[in-house]
Amino acid sequence: MRFPLRLTGLVAAPHTPMNADGSLNPDAIALQAELLQEAGVNGAFICGTTGESLSLAVTERMTVMEAWELAVDEDFPIVVHVGGNSLVESRALAAHADECGADAIAVMAPNFFKPTLDDLIAYCGAIAEAAPDTPFYYYDIPTMTGMSIPTARFLEQATKSIPTLHGIKFTNNDLMSLQECLALKDFDIVFGYDELLLAGLTLGVHGAVGSTYNFAAPLYQRLIDAFERGDLATARQTQLQSVRMIRILQDVGFSRASKAMMQLMGVDCGPVRLPLRAMTEA
Repeated sequence: MRFPLRLTGLVAAPHTPMNADGSLNPDAIALQAELLQEAGVNGAFICGTTGESLSLAVTERMTVMEAWELAVDEDFPIVVHVGGNSLVESRALAAHADECGADAIAVMAPNFFKPTLDDLIAYCGAIAEAAPDTPFYYYDIPTMTGMSIPTARFLEQATKSIPTLHGIKFTNNDLMSLQECLALKDFDIVFGYDELLLAGLTLGVHGAVGSTYNFAAPLYQRLIDAFERGDLATARQTQLQSVRMIRILQDVGFSRASKAMMQLMGVDCGPVRLPLRAMTEA
């Protein structure tokens, strides 16, 4: 099975909005969606790392999914991360995404018990089976999961047993592995390193999923425009602006700083949830 979905341009990885007490605030999702669409973002990858998915209850993740489906039109694709350490919970989330009409689901590797490549394929297959009509992306993010696998081999082997396998969300700075994945033409490879977007474009990616696209989409659109017209000097300078911005966010804690940036943009996503700590006024 292959699907027509291709994620192109900038796809944001939105924050999960919360109230001051740390409870879920789904009412803020419509405003998030409006901001992204006005900025020319082409889709949303929800309940991922930026969305603090593993800090949310299953019912909360379902609520977020439902709110996003109501907030956007059919031509604004929604990819739902349904992964976690519990196969039972991930299958329930996948089935819910399928019922809600999500455009795709994604799964990162479990980060407690570390599977082998074969085990990971079986795990992903069991989740994908619960959403039989929905494209499936493997979410490769070794800095968070501690799982570093040969991603191209995953695609080559998993396609034999996961009929809905559609591609990779490649949040990995291994550009050799990225090239190997891009060489497998049947799959949609979307790049997840905002600070390396220019490198990804040079290697042939057409879609990128990132946290800073929530509040800095115009910066990256200038980068893409410069790259497409062959103005590499401007593209490099714009990428350097991105790197410097991300360094500042990292210095004070990326997740909490990026949520604070959303508040500055007029969309209050509230604090991060423990064990992360919100920024103080100082």
